[in-house]
Amino acid sequence: MFTIGDFARHGRVSARMLRHYDAVGLLHPDRTDPATGYRYYGAAQLARLNRIIALKDLGFTLQQVRAVLDEEVGPQELRGMLRLRRSELEAAMAAAAARLAQVEARLRSIEKEGHMSADDVVIKSVPAVRVAELTGVAGGYEPKDITPVIGPLYERLFPLLGEAGVSPTGPGIARYADVPEGGGAVVVHAGVTVSAPVGPLGDTGVTVVELPAFEAATIVHRGSMDAILPTAQTLARWIDAGGYRSTGYAREISLECPEDREKWVTELQEPVTRA
Repeated sequence: MFTIGDFARHGRVSARMLRHYDAVGLLHPDRTDPATGYRYYGAAQLARLNRIIALKDLGFTLQQVRAVLDEEVGPQELRGMLRLRRSELEAAMAAAAARLAQVEARLRSIEKEGHMSADDVVIKSVPAVRVAELTGVAGGYEPKDITPVIGPLYERLFPLLGEAGVSPTGPGIARYADVPEGGGAVVVHAGVTVSAPVGPLGDTGVTVVELPAFEAATIVHRGSMDAILPTAQTLARWIDAGGYRSTGYAREISLECPEDREKWVTELQEPVTRA
């Protein structure tokens, strides 16, 4: 028999945690001295303790752990619980990777402050273009707000175009606008160049619009859009230093979109006028 201290040491947990497991009915001591109240555990109980710790590390609540250990949860339901937890962990890892990319982008932007290459930016006239697009609303204009909205829009857009018999004739074009009621939210337009007639594309929810020509300050970004910040800020500094004034959100023209997002090539086209 082990004292609670010895059992805690062998199980790599605290005695306080063992008392809590006892209180919630998850792991009772093998024997409790009626005179002193001291708890004693058997070596065989280490197996149950190990399973408790393993299930907790997977993210299960103590109530779920107890149900699994007491066989209230069948194998099929347990597999479903594990698959759900796997999906949650994968989503958390993806979100953490995106946040890391944004932090790195902020660091690169700070490092580039005061160092601006005029060769990166070109002023040009952007011709009118016809695009088929779906729209959504993002809570803000940061990559963490835009990415979860624009990705699913594009995933829906191309199959809908295929169903309607419309083929893209040019690159993808993403554009943005403030929501009419304000508050910082942004309308996201996920589009692609087409030659179809202007108007709704059947009952697909896709709309074909004609975007007018405009003068733009342009710059090419290479890499994931989660790391767009340094490029966008280089463009902003150039616009200010060059005597121009921005008149709206930059469009994002997808020039190359391989499976590896770090190899994407995107042109930013920010509408400008002379200040």
